[in-house]
Amino acid sequence: MSKLDMLTPDNSAIALIDYQPAMFQGVQSHDRLVTVNNVQILAKAAKLFKIPTVLTTVARDSFSGPFMPEVAELFPKHDIIDRTSMNSWLDANFRKAVAATGRKKFVIAGLWTEACVIFPTLDMLKEGYEIYIAADACGDLSLEAHNRAMERAIQAGAVPITSSQYAYELQQDWARSETYEGMMDIQRAHSPYGIQIRFSKWALGEHASEGGTKAG
Repeated sequence: MSKLDMLTPDNSAIALIDYQPAMFQGVQSHDRLVTVNNVQILAKAAKLFKIPTVLTTVARDSFSGPFMPEVAELFPKHDIIDRTSMNSWLDANFRKAVAATGRKKFVIAGLWTEACVIFPTLDMLKEGYEIYIAADACGDLSLEAHNRAMERAIQAGAVPITSSQYAYELQQDWARSETYEGMMDIQRAHSPYGIQIRFSKWALGEHASEGGTKAG
């Protein structure tokens, strides 16, 4: 498998790490509301395309609080793996969940970039996984901390992506009618592109579709 191969519903999985109240409070690198929207783009795209998804928290009951409900409620049957380690890869249950997906291409996003994202990234790269970091769904104590962590990840071989890029890469063609409306719902709810979608529907009618009549 190559990094030139695009992410698809059949070759990839995703891990969302530590989207918890205590971790959000430390985020100063990004507008927190933007991060909240971007992780929902990731999670909703993963659900729409039936991507194997791993959710994990750190010190949920003793310090950091629960995984953000907007994401957790999308996966009601998932066991959210709680850890004590900053590095998810040190947790046996996380490693088992990753292995159980059967995928080698892994999208990772989490709080904070300089610890809970970069640490498992480095270990998973060593284990032969291809790592794609959704940088705009991550956050850190400062922009400097986020940027240095991303640079380190890229130098180690990880691939930076964005949340909407991930969703678009899964969709590929707007004429894929089985996921078209779900994608439009994600964009309307969480992306500035939702403004254009609403305008087009208003101007051209509800039949307006980027996929032509097939996706209408």
